[in-house]
Amino acid sequence: MRFLIVRTQGVHIKCTIDSQSDASLGESVALLTRESPVRILGEVVENESVKLGGLEIHATELSILTLADPILPIDLASPTTSGVDARMDWRFVDLRRPESRLIFEIQTEAEWAMRSFWRDEGFLEIHTPKLMATASESGAELFGIDYFGGQAYLAQSPQFYKQMAMASGFERVFEIAPVFRADPSFTSRHDTEFTSVDVEISWIDSHDDVMRLQERWLGHVLAHLHHTFAKRVSDTFGVDIIVPALPFPRIPMADAIDICSSRGHVNEREGDLDPAGEREMFAYVQETYGHEFVFITDYPFSVRPFYHMGHPDGEKHTKSFDLLWKGLEVTTGAQREHRLPILEQQAIAKGLNPEHIRFYLDFFKYGCPSHGGFGFGLTRKLMVLLGLPAVRESTFLTRTPNRLSP
Repeated sequence: MRFLIVRTQGVHIKCTIDSQSDASLGESVALLTRESPVRILGEVVENESVKLGGLEIHATELSILTLADPILPIDLASPTTSGVDARMDWRFVDLRRPESRLIFEIQTEAEWAMRSFWRDEGFLEIHTPKLMATASESGAELFGIDYFGGQAYLAQSPQFYKQMAMASGFERVFEIAPVFRADPSFTSRHDTEFTSVDVEISWIDSHDDVMRLQERWLGHVLAHLHHTFAKRVSDTFGVDIIVPALPFPRIPMADAIDICSSRGHVNEREGDLDPAGEREMFAYVQETYGHEFVFITDYPFSVRPFYHMGHPDGEKHTKSFDLLWKGLEVTTGAQREHRLPILEQQAIAKGLNPEHIRFYLDFFKYGCPSHGGFGFGLTRKLMVLLGLPAVRESTFLTRTPNRLSP
């Protein structure tokens, strides 16, 4: 008797082969190498002693489609043995691990749950261009490319075009698409190309309307993922999918700085939280609210883009927020400035020449409702949800300053 373990769609199945009754089957099995693709015909039978689901296949036919090289480039049984760089070099082999497949099953269901929420809420899906004549956020972190003898840039964000949709009367839009950042960071949460989830809505009174939408949306998505994957995630990654209580805590940035200081941490960033400060706020929110999420609100204008709306109190704070999840920033959002004269003034205050972004400013020339929205990193969300060490683990093929292949 010979035994094989076969894998299909991430599931392992035991296959039993009686090579004495069929010599050709025994000869085929003798040729096999690990990871070789095979077709098997046989009878599926119950066997309580089999640990792989209590089922096994009694094979009657086996055909080898191709023979895999007998020496694998990485150790699939122990990914830590091979190291992260080797696994990324041989990502197509690394993705054969069931835990890798599970990440993308969760991603698929997460996107389905997102879209089901947006559909029920009357959103339109848009697909914005990724080739732009000017920056969508600032002049930094741009990938410039030759465009028929001229200059173009890969989009950092669909921000300008989301706002164009608001001026077009679309009122509620979303997009799931790649964005590009020429950021030389070598951290666990940064990459140069990633999938951004973007939302924009009209007729809002403040950034609190955007936060209420996002927490309802996230609650819906996490409830679906909990229902579908709670046990598998716990068994595979050792973490629990927690459905958050609504509303999420909200803490103004000035108060967050004071809280960090009272806990012995001095932020290294002016008007913003550094990574250690984000972790300190998570510890505080866990102790105070028993919550994984917190909105940090009302950032100073000095650290926000020119199109964020300011508070009318004259203190140069914006109607903006970041969402922290388990001590990591996963969202930036705001109410946008929709009044053209003020928007032009804010662009000038940021050192921008209004003529260089005239196409964008024209969106507001013929009437535009109040609006706001947010951007959400899909792979960063998966990293935080599953407790993964880096976004490269939740990305199909990662792009960093030193990786363009495979």
